[in-house]
Amino acid sequence: MSTAVLQHPPPTTPQRRPLAAKLKAPGWYRVLWTTPLGFGLCYGLVTGIRAVSGYTPVLSGKAITTTSLIGVPFAFLIGLGAFDYWFYWAAGRRTRPEDHSGHGAHSWRDYFRVNTDHKVIGIQYVVNSFFFFLVGGLLAELMRAELASPGAQFMSANSFNELFSVHASLLIFLFIIPVFAGLANFVLPLMIGAPDMAFPRLNALSFWLLPIAGIMMVASFLAPGGAFSTGWTAYAPLSTNVPLGQTFFTIAVQFAGASSIATALNFLVTIITMRAPGMSFFRMPLLVWANFSTSLLVVIATPFIAASQFLVLLDRALGFHFFDAGSGGNVVMYQHIFWFYSHPAVYIMMLPGFGIVSEVLSVKARKPIFGYRMMAFSLLAIVVLGFTVWAHHMFTSGMQAWIRIPMMITTAIIAVPTGIKIFSWLATLWRGILRVDTPMLFVYGFLTMFTLGGISGVMLAMIPIDIHVSGTYFIVAHIHYVLFGGSLFTIFAGVYYWFPKMTGRMYDETLGKLHFWLTFIGFNLTFGPMHILGLQGMPRRVADYASKFAGLNLFISIAAFALGLSTFVFLYNVISSWRGGPRAGANPWRALTLEWQVSSPPPVFNFDTIPTVVGGPYEYGVQDAVHGIFQPAVSAGGGSGGSGGAAGVGGGGDGPAGTAHGPARE
Repeated sequence: MSTAVLQHPPPTTPQRRPLAAKLKAPGWYRVLWTTPLGFGLCYGLVTGIRAVSGYTPVLSGKAITTTSLIGVPFAFLIGLGAFDYWFYWAAGRRTRPEDHSGHGAHSWRDYFRVNTDHKVIGIQYVVNSFFFFLVGGLLAELMRAELASPGAQFMSANSFNELFSVHASLLIFLFIIPVFAGLANFVLPLMIGAPDMAFPRLNALSFWLLPIAGIMMVASFLAPGGAFSTGWTAYAPLSTNVPLGQTFFTIAVQFAGASSIATALNFLVTIITMRAPGMSFFRMPLLVWANFSTSLLVVIATPFIAASQFLVLLDRALGFHFFDAGSGGNVVMYQHIFWFYSHPAVYIMMLPGFGIVSEVLSVKARKPIFGYRMMAFSLLAIVVLGFTVWAHHMFTSGMQAWIRIPMMITTAIIAVPTGIKIFSWLATLWRGILRVDTPMLFVYGFLTMFTLGGISGVMLAMIPIDIHVSGTYFIVAHIHYVLFGGSLFTIFAGVYYWFPKMTGRMYDETLGKLHFWLTFIGFNLTFGPMHILGLQGMPRRVADYASKFAGLNLFISIAAFALGLSTFVFLYNVISSWRGGPRAGANPWRALTLEWQVSSPPPVFNFDTIPTVVGGPYEYGVQDAVHGIFQPAVSAGGGSGGSGGAAGVGGGGDGPAGTAHGPARE
């Protein structure tokens, strides 16, 4: 048993401060005046420049809104305190000693301030992401209500365009990508034996950029002319000529992209420089490998979507002509820039889920991952190949026809490393001692749904099929089988798997299984028939359709409502279990990886003594297998803490973790 070495005083009860002090200190009181001040500065800057330059009218709502969408979020972040330490340093003042006052959560209020604890930030990410998941899901239900029968039911065609545009953008940029970052934020430093992320303040800032982006997208509904209605792809020149709501999307993507890049850089530096002694690359859990690969993708690819939206913003706000064919611009170039990010983004939304599946599957099957090194290498292969297939989204765009052939070939090739993973997971299951609980059910669901989505993806790699179904509901079915049946099922698996570690409570297993079956059945009944609609020729992104498609659309809408209701089972389970579920032990799954060898939830600084890694992370069934050991702590009096020997981490074979090598820390 490891004994505490670092002694940190318990948090003291905060003293009441006068209002003037609260208004100066970082936090929500300061936000109350910095945010309107930021708007006032933007208003004055725009009107002043327009007056001096002779523009008429001097007051331009479009110019003021565009500038405020950039400036006001920074005023909010300054008020919240996201930049305080850096401002202090930039001013040349003496180094401020770190008192850890902004680290850790001692009450629910600590989740609503700038916090440098990676575990708090991880939970902030996850909760924020699921909030926007619910908003995006509500928009989807409104769309299916409109599509339940032909003709106009509740909304105009343009309102329908706004719904599906905001729906897709929220679920991609504000849910799938950041929720994976949240789970990794909580788990990854614990997995590699690090006390925190490499850049804790940057980590905090990267989170607070996300609610800004999400609120901006939702607030576009309030803009004159309505929300952005160009889809999540925002193709130019359409996106350069539509009403003001499009600017909300353009700038929101910049904030979400900045968050992704900052998080990815943090992960890369943390993984490379902060691994525990003995944690070589080939002793890292596959979730760490997955996030390492994903971070490489994010750092390389995300600047491209940022560039695409920056060029659109220049066209919209300052009259540039990057995508105006009449003035020498190139509209196809937008698609090249956009998809050079957005196809790797599919893997940004998949690779962390691959890591989650590997963690859950190995523990629940009580077997080592089959082909561990090939699994790691296939992740890196996907990173490389992911940048060679972007133009398969453009087979009908009017680009040069000869590019289709190499893109078809590379698209087919990229299925190989993904296939390696599927077969490795199946081989791991073979003759395993399977525990079919909620996380494992979602892994099974992922394997089924992602395989089906992958098969339709290989079909779409073929040029004739792609051209035939490019604008149909077949594409809608494919992307949802990959992103909903793939990404979301792994997200649910990860949330259930690490829920005891994050909250210190166990969830209700019966409700978890009910949630899975309702989701699995509802998902297939919703998106399976869309393949048929697509092959029959029903166009996507339309609010109305031919009467011959009415029967299947009504069926899909009813299934979609049932699928939406399944989410409430998940919410009730999570909220009620978090509030009063049974206490979780340190290692309820009897796992070997390091995050399960500390208490649930973990200590503020993760480990009392830094672990030493001495073996692989998945050596289940191997007698006396140990992933890492905690050296005994030395007490202040010079005596030896613990039992006088190295406390083992894990527990070989199928016995309870730590029974042979010292108990896990409680």
